[in-house]
Parts: sequence; structure tokens; C-alpha cells
Amino acid sequence: MRYLPNTEADRREMLAAIGLESVEELFSDIPEAVRFKGRLELPEAMSELELRRHMAELASGSSDLDRFACFLGAGAYDHFIPSVVGHILSRAEFYTAYTPYQAEISQGVLQSIYEYQTMICRLTGMDVANASMYDGATALAEAGLMTTGITRRKALVISSTVHPEYREVVKTYAGGADIEVREVPYTDGVTDLDALQKAVGQDTAGVLIQHPNFFGNLEPVSDIGGVAKEAGALFVPCVDPISLALLRAPADYGADIVVGEGQPLGNPVSFGGPYLGFFAARQKFMRRMPGRIVGATVDAEGKRGFVLTLQTREQHIRRERATSNICSNEALCALAATVYLSLMGPSGLRGVAEQCLKKSHYTLERLLEIPGVTREFSAPFFKEFVVRVEADPDTVNERLYERGIIGGLNLGRFYPELDGCMMFCVTEKRTGAEIEDLVEVIRGCVR
Repeated sequence: MRYLPNTEADRREMLAAIGLESVEELFSDIPEAVRFKGRLELPEAMSELELRRHMAELASGSSDLDRFACFLGAGAYDHFIPSVVGHILSRAEFYTAYTPYQAEISQGVLQSIYEYQTMICRLTGMDVANASMYDGATALAEAGLMTTGITRRKALVISSTVHPEYREVVKTYAGGADIEVREVPYTDGVTDLDALQKAVGQDTAGVLIQHPNFFGNLEPVSDIGGVAKEAGALFVPCVDPISLALLRAPADYGADIVVGEGQPLGNPVSFGGPYLGFFAARQKFMRRMPGRIVGATVDAEGKRGFVLTLQTREQHIRRERATSNICSNEALCALAATVYLSLMGPSGLRGVAEQCLKKSHYTLERLLEIPGVTREFSAPFFKEFVVRVEADPDTVNERLYERGIIGGLNLGRFYPELDGCMMFCVTEKRTGAEIEDLVEVIRGCVR
């Protein structure tokens, strides 16, 4: 079958097949006055070699994380990705069969998702995980909706130390369901417990926090969970999966539902997506979870197999019974996370987390040696921290960019009271030389 008419004879043959004599007849329903006349101003076709050179020239004008040292985090993190992750993802059996629409014959994809779910459960300490969500923000919003369905209450309490964009997504979801969202302020970079106590009441379905929070600080999670439990609300932390190699598992401090952004696990920054949200909960809440859950079973011959155990979205079941309108799982991104975690193992993941912790604290120490740079919060932190700089943050970032460094986040964009503050992230990829370059440029900016 010909897909492109390469000759006049081809064109005539294709037109005849649909009962037309000319290409113009295809557009007969379009008024003559609005039809385009002449030729489009498009470049001539290129050979493959010419096109590769042209695309390389265009790409050379953009910055990327292979050539720039990145100290920007705030939800998207520049972690090392072993090359084997991309190699496995590129295999046709995974790359093309990304979602198991025909579950019985999609055993490879189902097994990879099952392994992913198992790893998320081991990281979080929870009983069950689903087959991933769109991203961390929607995972948190779905968790909020799930708490209202379980408790039959209509209010959510969320800390202002949760990622600002995550909070906006939660509010968007809640608005359509007529759910009240109450924000709790922070003190010294962590959730204000007194304000939290006042905000949580008998109408509160869930208490939503981030740990480490948006500022990188460690929240008093046991105290926050206690406040939630006392009011009969569910406790939902949004966590950094890398941090779980060092910090207590959420199940150990009373979490009912655990969500987070899985991008740090073998997925590139990629201009903000595609990412994957992980979602785990206690077993008693399993039938309230959104999306899909893959389970293990045996076939008629007693051989191990995998099935879609739960399919709670409206595509599979009656609309009124659906727990969510989530439309897909991020299976390819989840596979990347699975391969990454398999390669790293518990000790490797712990090594990555320890390097993030040590390098970020070292970077802060070096920056605090600069007159005009002060630490904004005293709370313990993992890999991100906030400093106040006696210089315009945007100017600082422009100077850093000229040096081949992607600088920190200007927090005044999201928190007016933190105007003049910058948040830096230091992952295991940052070298001593890159840290010294960062310090040198900032020292020159605050003189």
C-alpha cells in the first residue's frame, strides 16, 4: 500500500479510489475566499545527514544538564541515571506496549508494573501501591479526594510548605468536588503545629504535608500525624523517594496514604515531564485507591501469572462506581524507576541519599562563609536549603548562567515574604569544583 503519492500516476490512482479527479476537489467545502494560494514558505527537503547537522546546530543554542551544573530543584531533580535504564526502556516490547490493554497477553508489562508496586511498598512501608499516577501533584490531589471518600468528610488541611504548584492542583481537584481546602502557615520553614491544631477539626478528611517539604526541611511528621489521628482524619505525606533511603518509612510514623514524585528514580528532568506519581496506602483502603493495581496469581496449570487485580477508573467500570477519572498510568516512567531501583539496590540508593545530604550541607557551609549570605531557616534539611542573599536573586542566577551554572529558585515568586531568598538543591552529581564555582560567583554578586 502506498502512503505518499510519489508520481502523478500515483496521485491519479489515489484520487480515483475515492471518486475524485483533482486534489482541489478535496477542499471543495472550504470557501474559495479563505483558501491559501501559492506555496508555503518552507525549506526544501534535506537528506538525513543534512537534517542531523541542522538539528545539532539548533540544539547547540540551548543549555542542557549535560553541559550545565544544576543547583535547581523544587520538584525536578538532576540525579544520575545509569545508561542501562535507557537501554531497557528502548526495547520494543516495553516501549510500544506501555499499558496492558490486553492484560492476559501483556505478561511482561504486567510483571514490570508488579515489581514497581513492590518496590514502592518497600520504600514507603505501605501495604499496597498502584500502577503509578500522572505525577506527584496529581497523586497528592487524588489522595486528598480519597480521604474524603473514606471519611465522608468535606475538608482538607494542607501545609503551606507543600510545593505551591501541588497545592494549586489540590485546590483545583477539590473545587470540582465541593471540598474545602485550608492552608496552614509555616514557622521556621516547617508546618506551624499550633496553627495546624486549630485548622484540623471533626470535618477534616485528610492532613496533607510534604516531607522533606518544599524548602527541603524535615517536618515534625510524628507530631503532625498525631494531630490528624486525634481528629479522626487521615494522614497523607508527599515524600521524596531518594530521601527514604535515610529517613523513616512513612508507615512507621503513621501515614495512611503515601504519595510522591517518582522522577528522581531514573527519569530525566525533561522540561517538566513526563513524570510519574507514586501512590501507596494501607491495605484496608485498597479498594478506594485510584488507577490500577497489578496482582500475582497462578493459571490453570499452576504457573505464575499477572493480572489487573483492581481497575477502579471509569474506563473499566460504571462511572458512578469509579473512584477516580485518572486516565492512564505512566508505565514507561514507572519501568525506568523499577530498573533504577533494581540497579541501585538498598545500599546504592542509600549511597545516593548520603551524597545528597553531605554535599548539600557542605555547600551551605561554604555559602555561609560569604558576607551577605545568611541561612533563612534552622530546621534540618535533606538536599535543598534556603538562604537569603544581599543581591537580586535573578541577577545572581544570570551571573551563574554565564558561568555554566543553573542557579537556585527565587522564592519570592511563590512566597512574597521570602523575597530575596534563594533555594538551592545539591544532588550526588554535583562535584567539588562545581560547588566552588557556585560559591565564587555568588561571592562576586554580594560584594
